[in-house]
Amino acid sequence: MSTAGRFRPRLTLQTLSRGDGLLGMRPSGPFGPRGPNVTVAQIIWTYVADDGFHWETAAPTTLLNRRPASSQIVENSQGQRVLVRDLGAEADALDLVWELGLHPLPIDTLQWRTESAEQDAAKHLSSLWTLVQEDFFGDFWAEQLPDLQAKGWAIVVRPGFAHESVAVDAWHLTVSPDTGEVLSKEVAARMRGREQTITALGLPAGEGSWLLTLGIEIDGEMIDLVPLLAHLLQRDGRWLDAKKLALIDDHDLIMLRAPGGKRIEALAAPLKVIVGSMLELLSDPVRKEGPLPLSSWDAYRLESMRLSLLETQHARAGVHGSWQLQGDAGLRVLAKRLQGAGTPQAVAAPEGLGVTLRPYQLHGVAWLQYLREHHLAGILADDMGLGKTAQALAHLLIEKQTGRLDLPALAVLPTSLIFNWQAEARRMAPSLRVLALQGPERHRDFPHMAGYDLILTTYPLLWRDRSALEAQAYHMLILDEAQTVKNATARSAGAVRRLRARHRLCITGTPLENHLGELWTQFDFLMPGFLGDMRSFTRLWRKPIEIGGQTLRAQLLAQRVRPFILRRRKDDLASELPPLSETIKRVQLQGRQRDLYESVRVAADEQIRGVLKRKGFAGGQITILDALLKLRQVCCDPFLLKNMQHEPDMERAKLELLRDMLPALVAEGRRVLIFSQSTEMLDLIAGELDNLQLPWLALTGKTPPSQRGALVAQFQSKSVPLLLISLKAGGVGLNLTAADTVIHMDPWWNPAVQEQATARAHRIGQDQTVFVYKVVVEGSIEERIVDLQARKSALAEGVLGSDAALATKFSSEDLQLLLAPLS
Repeated sequence: MSTAGRFRPRLTLQTLSRGDGLLGMRPSGPFGPRGPNVTVAQIIWTYVADDGFHWETAAPTTLLNRRPASSQIVENSQGQRVLVRDLGAEADALDLVWELGLHPLPIDTLQWRTESAEQDAAKHLSSLWTLVQEDFFGDFWAEQLPDLQAKGWAIVVRPGFAHESVAVDAWHLTVSPDTGEVLSKEVAARMRGREQTITALGLPAGEGSWLLTLGIEIDGEMIDLVPLLAHLLQRDGRWLDAKKLALIDDHDLIMLRAPGGKRIEALAAPLKVIVGSMLELLSDPVRKEGPLPLSSWDAYRLESMRLSLLETQHARAGVHGSWQLQGDAGLRVLAKRLQGAGTPQAVAAPEGLGVTLRPYQLHGVAWLQYLREHHLAGILADDMGLGKTAQALAHLLIEKQTGRLDLPALAVLPTSLIFNWQAEARRMAPSLRVLALQGPERHRDFPHMAGYDLILTTYPLLWRDRSALEAQAYHMLILDEAQTVKNATARSAGAVRRLRARHRLCITGTPLENHLGELWTQFDFLMPGFLGDMRSFTRLWRKPIEIGGQTLRAQLLAQRVRPFILRRRKDDLASELPPLSETIKRVQLQGRQRDLYESVRVAADEQIRGVLKRKGFAGGQITILDALLKLRQVCCDPFLLKNMQHEPDMERAKLELLRDMLPALVAEGRRVLIFSQSTEMLDLIAGELDNLQLPWLALTGKTPPSQRGALVAQFQSKSVPLLLISLKAGGVGLNLTAADTVIHMDPWWNPAVQEQATARAHRIGQDQTVFVYKVVVEGSIEERIVDLQARKSALAEGVLGSDAALATKFSSEDLQLLLAPLS
């Protein structure tokens, strides 16, 4: 005799962590990689018969046969019919599971530290489910589970569950009779969801009273802004006085104090809007902690505040960018307009250009001219070393020669590149009038900016000089290494948005490093509204592609942005490139490093003059070499100087350049040789590579001869992208054709030594173009060494050419040049 069993589904939640032996979760289906915590759910159908018989089974994790027959007989071990399953109710419950966003999780996607942990998991974990993102479980607990419980579900959690975002009033505990350990706990009272709040300022007003929470997102965490603003009003009386409030600069950074002591910097403009709308509520002395109480009469507050906080895309798009704000309809308008214009027409190199452009570079200039002609903007994203700066300068030179450059162009650069741009402009486009806004006296140049063709500034100075830069209109605004402003909420990203320019251009070899939000930030600068606002872009593109794995949507996004991105890879252009491309990367000493160089230079000058007076030139060579070595050490890195203490934040120009260059080179798949004559310098570089989490090998005099062959073979196998080599140990006799990039950290006296080192990669068997970068401190002894290399090929040999050959001597003129102040 069988009876209908009482059906009750049970949901059990558990957060697996390192304590369970978990390493993480590999991507699979709708799930991205996750770790070190992974929350899983087990769904069980339970039945209890009238006689107390209990039976349960795991819910099916397949989509097949979700609507079977209405019932099924369950038999016990003796073959007796004991209860009837309600398969219709099970199917309804399973439909609800899918509607909640839970997906089956294959057990083999979980990665375990040990084999025993994996075996233990196989015994106790089966028929797993999870949400597509770990962070979703907090809302799932607060918003979905109360409804699930109200439908009769049992809600159980195992120890360690990490997402009880709302407290539970009562639990039923399951305790081990042997150890007293809590094995699980079942919710034993009605679950309380979050208190209802209005979180979107654009929602229509309802009836009666509401509670309003103002949120600010910091590092992915939503923090209530109300107590932060209330505290601000208490400590700064300006915010209570309308006249004083109006005098606060919209661009000022206001320090807010969050719970736990965290300091938050926020722009004054939106805070002024919120305080102006909600002042009496924020300053109410009897206001309790929590959301602000609002009545239906306060609806105007929300609408006024919403309108004041609207994005500035419409204003920034300008008269020619209205299509960018019209979505797909705007794209159709643009496509129709461009159909009649055809493709970019070939252009000739401008007169006076000091470099011969290769065909692919001329094509790039034609593309830039096309964008300018049609009031569009784009990203020049060629691989490093393919001459992006040359293309941009040629583009500007054409603009000047056609009379369109009636306003200056502004290029915003990383600090390490400003002097390289100066040198390249002098060499390639000497007719351009270039102003570099650098140094403590740069404010003297602000009134004269309109008289220049090209103004250079840096990302760190952009925010400090914003008032002067915003006051000037520009023909073109260029962001070099544009990934620097990939964080849309950063100060520099906000500052570039407020600059006024007819045309905009991003230059970067890595337009996308971590996530699609970086691409949105660059296009929001280039063509505001083209990819929507950040919230809609995240909803329509970023989440479906990054989390949902929707390849078709990724293809659609690519089709939308590809016309505005020109990206040529080095491998694709080998037939047009010379077999060897050399570039001098100039950096300038700043701050305390510059002061240190000058003090060492003055001391060396006095020391050498004294020894020359006492011993003459022949007797003073050791002293001379020691003095010059100290100057070169300061150029390479201040921490190379012996017996000197430096502040940890001392400026280090060459290491800062490497921090900018190497991540991009490695991301492009480049294989890099880094040469220095100093093994101590290579040790400092190795420490920086560890900080950047970039894998590296080193070949120096410390490397045992027995290990060198294996080390070279490892690099040649392309398993490690970076090889640090001392000139003496690895400058000759090695075949390193896996490398396509060579960086010389310090110029050597004898140019032949560096040429031999470069030949480790540029040799027979090399099938790729080799790009060579020589890092030189501008105006220092290093630049004078480069000049001397060109003027006297025997100069280095005369000082330290081959070990101890010291016969040939410097002239007095050469020494004066070497010891001249920083220019």
